[in-house]
Amino acid sequence: MRLWKTILAAAVLSLAAGTSAFAARTDLVIGIPLEPPHLDPTAGAAAAIDEVLYANVFEGLTRIGPNGEVLPDLAVSWTISDDGKVYTFKLHTGVKFHDGTDFNADDVKFSLDRARADNSVNAQKGLFAGIDKVEVVDPATVKVTLKNPQGSFLYNMGWGDAVIVAPESADTNKEKPIGTGPFKFQSWAKGSSITLVKSDHYWGTPASLDKAEFRIVPDAAAAVPALLSGDIQAFPFFDPDSVAQVKDDPRFKVVIGSTEGETILSINNKKPPFDKLQVRQAISYALDRKAIIDGASAGLGLPIGSHISPASKDCVDLTGRYPHDVAKAKELLKEAGLESGFKATLKLPPPSYARLGGEIIASQLRDVGIDLEIIPVEWAQWLDQVFTKKDYDLTIVSHTEPNDIDIYSRKDYYFNYDNPAFDKVIADLNLTSDEAKRKELLGQAQKILADDAVVGFLYELPKVGVWDAKLQGLWENAPIQANDLTKVKWSE
Repeated sequence: MRLWKTILAAAVLSLAAGTSAFAARTDLVIGIPLEPPHLDPTAGAAAAIDEVLYANVFEGLTRIGPNGEVLPDLAVSWTISDDGKVYTFKLHTGVKFHDGTDFNADDVKFSLDRARADNSVNAQKGLFAGIDKVEVVDPATVKVTLKNPQGSFLYNMGWGDAVIVAPESADTNKEKPIGTGPFKFQSWAKGSSITLVKSDHYWGTPASLDKAEFRIVPDAAAAVPALLSGDIQAFPFFDPDSVAQVKDDPRFKVVIGSTEGETILSINNKKPPFDKLQVRQAISYALDRKAIIDGASAGLGLPIGSHISPASKDCVDLTGRYPHDVAKAKELLKEAGLESGFKATLKLPPPSYARLGGEIIASQLRDVGIDLEIIPVEWAQWLDQVFTKKDYDLTIVSHTEPNDIDIYSRKDYYFNYDNPAFDKVIADLNLTSDEAKRKELLGQAQKILADDAVVGFLYELPKVGVWDAKLQGLWENAPIQANDLTKVKWSE
């Protein structure tokens, strides 16, 4: 009898072991090409910050969903006054930050006031410029009064730059981020990886993953072997040129979607000779978008002629404004007194779209007499030299922030562009909530930028994702800079 019980017990243990062997895994290693300069979304422009932390560690009053829609987040609901100027937010209760401190309306007021303060280091400080005052009604209610109606206010509050932080931890978020999200920060091995773990006390629907490691893989060539070996299970932003190596492998999904990444040849508009309209227009005529798209995005990018995604209902197709025309480019340089051409520099950050595209663009500009010295820079150098200090002639970058055409109206922005007519359109846009009027104003803004050839508009960066076929919940498109893991899980 004892022998029979022993055999039965062994069988039960064997069955239990077999069941657990087939249970879905709860860890994930994600490959990302760029390391964030720090981990505070409210204090930096680098997309890599949000790609790790947005919706995972930090949350806002609202959030942007996978289709670009505005969703409630820390705010349960809101009401808007008849004049469109007062937003009253009802907040979730019982929410805690990862260090155990309570979240309430005081944190919302602190975060919004901090973002719009004179000494704010928020990279998108303009998002908060329309706020007149923030008032705490009670611990679960906050009232935001705008200077004027602002049709994009709820959307703006869903940006990574508008996440809610606590006064107790705000100053140390760059190294040890403390948010309210479903994942909490565990560790950062500089140059290697950032690890998040599931929060045990999350106020909302718990994450399915227990652990997520963001592995930094700057070399696009290293991504394929990392996938094939199983060392990394997902690359949400995969090198388009490497897709052919994995697209027929049944172990992986290849998902091609859209982004908000306007890939542009940025021009320093106040630096001679780029301060001359004819020079900037000559550059636009010299660009062969098809060749650039084929060479830098494996033919997957969509050509653009303005700073709005082709997927947007408000996009005006201006790709025909500057057809590839070498003769026209040379004619404009002659008008500018530069018939013999000139020399300039092209600073290129690490992403392959910039490095590959830079070589092609340098060749195209050489054909019209513009001799470019290519200067590769690391991401931190680009942020310091180009974005902050405006020490550059030309550069290539994808602007992945959503609905950000207003950046051209910012006086301290690295384009060094200044056009009162454009500024007036943006100011009117900020005061308008009527959709038809907003569409009209956005059309005007796009045409002004094209006429002024402020930058060389190239293409919309495609979102090429490659991940394990058993993974579910990763975003197909990228309406905002994010690798949102809140719905990600393994199928059994």
